[in-house]
Amino acid sequence: MSNDVQGANNMQEFLKGLWRENPVFVAVLGMCPSLAVTNSAINGLAMGLATTFVLIGSSLLVSMLRKVIPKQVRITTYIVIIATFVTVVDFTLQAYFPDIHKALGAFISLIVVNCLILARQESFSSKNGLWRSFLDASGMGLGFAFALFTLGSIREVLGNGSLLGVSLFGKAFEPWIVMILPPGGFFVLGFLLLLFNWSAQRRKQHKIQPA
Repeated sequence: MSNDVQGANNMQEFLKGLWRENPVFVAVLGMCPSLAVTNSAINGLAMGLATTFVLIGSSLLVSMLRKVIPKQVRITTYIVIIATFVTVVDFTLQAYFPDIHKALGAFISLIVVNCLILARQESFSSKNGLWRSFLDASGMGLGFAFALFTLGSIREVLGNGSLLGVSLFGKAFEPWIVMILPPGGFFVLGFLLLLFNWSAQRRKQHKIQPA
């Protein structure tokens, strides 16, 4: 395989998680944190980056150990590895970013049971080498962070009239309080899922149309 083809394949491996196979907007994974902590942009971004760190670390370790982990205990082993990186994230946020740690609450610990992370270990990292596992985890993690940041930004702008804590519209703006409440999370997520599905249908139609 030529270097150009190999490079293109590596790029596709990374980019798939950002858009075409986005874990939230396409695969509809990780719905619990997607709805619960995205009442502000900074909370969504923090949860997304924390999950990305756990996903990359777990994928690298699972890929390195894939030939020595017995099949009978592979899921248990994956969970132990994931829990180790979640503990690192939990203690780091608690030590250096106590306000964000308090805002995210129990959802930091719940990263352990995020179906996105366990699914990537079972379906990809346990079957591929270090470099491909890193690309897959980076793309999927950043795609997840992008989705949570987008959800949080829309909800914060409409619900508080601000973005990342900076006021955008002044005192004249009447905030839609419902947008930072659970119903607002469902509404924004539903709208974005509709948008991604419409975009995917448009791409399919363009592919089947004759040149």
